[in-house]
Amino acid sequence: EEMVQRVTYRRTNSHATRSNRVEKVRTPGGKLVFQYRKKPVRGVKCGDAGCGVVLAGVKHLRPGTRSRVSKRVKTVNRAYGGNRCGNCVRNRIVRAFLIEEQKIVKSVLKAQKPAKAPKAGKKQNKSKK
Repeated sequence: EEMVQRVTYRRTNSHATRSNRVEKVRTPGGKLVFQYRKKPVRGVKCGDAGCGVVLAGVKHLRPGTRSRVSKRVKTVNRAYGGNRCGNCVRNRIVRAFLIEEQKIVKSVLKAQKPAKAPKAGKKQNKSKK
């Protein structure tokens, strides 16, 4: 009857926690040892409220590693690249454009109003985008 080899943690934390995950591995010398597993990495998510899409083109890295890699790994070449997804950026641009258009329409209508008196029964046709 063969005895099972006892394996102990190699670091100071002696509890089975999320940060202390281990795997039993047999070394080339025939010893059974614990090897520490790294935490699984999650992708960077879009920062817009209610979106939360994992960003394409941005590497999935642990925070410590992320601080050490170059900028091109952490971002994409676009406004809000590496922070917001493409759809959210598009929505922001369109919203800003429509708000500006609305301001222009308002100012044009204001300028036209004193110039001529409004005729009864006719409506101003505004195009909505």
